[in-house]
Amino acid sequence: MVASSLAPFRHRGFRLVWAGALVSNIGTWMETTALAYYVADTSSASASGLVAAAGFVPTALLGPLGGAWADRFDRRRVVALANAVFALVAAGVALLVSSGHATAGNLALLSLLGGCASAISWPSFQAMLPDLVPPADLVGAIGLASTQWNLGRILGPSAAAIAISIGGVPTALWVNVASFVGVIAAVLLAPVPRRAPVRRSVRVAVRDSLEFVRVTPPVRAMLPLMALVVFFGSPFMGLTAQMATNVFGSDQDGTSLLVTAQGVGAVLAGASMGSLVARFGTRRTLQWASMMMVPVLVAYGLAPTLWSAAPLVLLAGAGYMVTLSTCTNITQRSASAEQRGRAMIVNNFLLGAAYPLGVYLQGELADRYSLRTVTAAGGVGLGLSLLAMRLVRPGLTEPIARLDLPADTQETADVH
Repeated sequence: MVASSLAPFRHRGFRLVWAGALVSNIGTWMETTALAYYVADTSSASASGLVAAAGFVPTALLGPLGGAWADRFDRRRVVALANAVFALVAAGVALLVSSGHATAGNLALLSLLGGCASAISWPSFQAMLPDLVPPADLVGAIGLASTQWNLGRILGPSAAAIAISIGGVPTALWVNVASFVGVIAAVLLAPVPRRAPVRRSVRVAVRDSLEFVRVTPPVRAMLPLMALVVFFGSPFMGLTAQMATNVFGSDQDGTSLLVTAQGVGAVLAGASMGSLVARFGTRRTLQWASMMMVPVLVAYGLAPTLWSAAPLVLLAGAGYMVTLSTCTNITQRSASAEQRGRAMIVNNFLLGAAYPLGVYLQGELADRYSLRTVTAAGGVGLGLSLLAMRLVRPGLTEPIARLDLPADTQETADVH
């Protein structure tokens, strides 16, 4: 079981990209943790929601451009150039905080610029993964890609706490600037097969993506569930520092604890993706992970202490990561090599629209009521939405199960 999840490490290109991205993500989570603490210590929950949301809005707006570029240009160069832009934005953040001129407004603006670079590069990074491993190892590769992101979530907060204790918040931010060298070097050195470019305008790329969803039953069945989980279930991540600082009355250590716990859950989940899908199937893995988040979010919102909240946020991080990785897996397995970038446009649009909307609304509601109430209500809202979807469309997710059937059986099932 473990071997199937770790099999992608047998391939040099995957190891290079994975390691380089890990170095960069440790830096990213150092910045995320330091800024989350900085904003939570000086601003309201709605301000935290604004800064968290700003980085994701471009995913919805520029995702189609990123998807078109992923199929048109060298994916390695797109990722490398976007990360160079990331480094410049990170340097701007560090300069603002170092000079004492940082506010929730200008940090949100820089977060927006960083989100633009992410929206351009993320489809290329996603589309590059299947080029680094054979089809049999793709599920494990997607899970491990999520694992390295969340391993950075574990190591980053601890590294940020050390950096802050040495030189304050700016020190953690400058380390992040330097960390982008890792991923730029790794993607440029990775052996990625050459392919013929697919020249599509953004308008045509969006049309191709919508057509791909229309004619691909597993993806069409997965998207509604993904939208519900992201909107109701994911905002807890953007408000973790508010929970630690203003609900539990903790300092930077409390923020690091909750962010790290969330990362541990996501790492364990990502490292197990290949085994989970091999044992339970794609459909059941997706259903169970999304349903697990309902009681966990309610309990997290009602947790009486910081230490009782930590294991709950760990479980929430695991459930969310399995859900999101499975959704990516469904789309990647359903798309050809030439259309992977465009195929991910709808997924990325949903993520870029539902998460910032959800986290901003929960932040606003938390200022009016309480973050505990809003977090628990998010879990209840997710549960009621999943129940309603099951009652109205009981067979909606059945096409997802066909992905795990042999190819000839899939074709027969689609005909009938």
